[in-house]
Amino acid sequence: MATMAQPTITQPMLSELHEEAAITRRALDRVPEDKLTWKPHPKSMTLGQLASHVASIPGGIARMVQQESFDVAQRNFVPPQPNTLQEILVALEQSVRDAEQCLQEMSDDRANGPWRLMRNGKEIFTMPRVAVVRTIMLNHWYHHRGQLSVYLRLLDIPVPVIYGRSADEDPLA
Repeated sequence: MATMAQPTITQPMLSELHEEAAITRRALDRVPEDKLTWKPHPKSMTLGQLASHVASIPGGIARMVQQESFDVAQRNFVPPQPNTLQEILVALEQSVRDAEQCLQEMSDDRANGPWRLMRNGKEIFTMPRVAVVRTIMLNHWYHHRGQLSVYLRLLDIPVPVIYGRSADEDPLA
């Protein structure tokens, strides 16, 4: 009798990534291309920069956790200003593929292994890679997608269903 392989520690996150990618796509599909340079406040990112950031988080973090550490001083955290919505949607598709590949290939030993965040060579913290995937990839992604939904609301764009009804859509109606 054949035995089934045990799921890896990253398998639930891979399933979550797939579900959340569809939700993220719904939100990004609402971004009006003629408003990509709009900002709600001088300190805020433009709509295009925020949408670009939301699109690229999974793949960017996946590439980051494949390393032993990451030095924040070596990175510019200002998202690029896209010219088209298509650029953003293409970035999302590639980002999700990169994250899928990372999670599919990550062994349990590697997932539980230490990963360090550094600043100018000084350690800020160390945590298991799987915790970085949870907090910096997934939770961080949801945080910025929530910001994106506020931008849409401020622009009077109907906010899509994210986790149940929005003021504009009811999936149960």
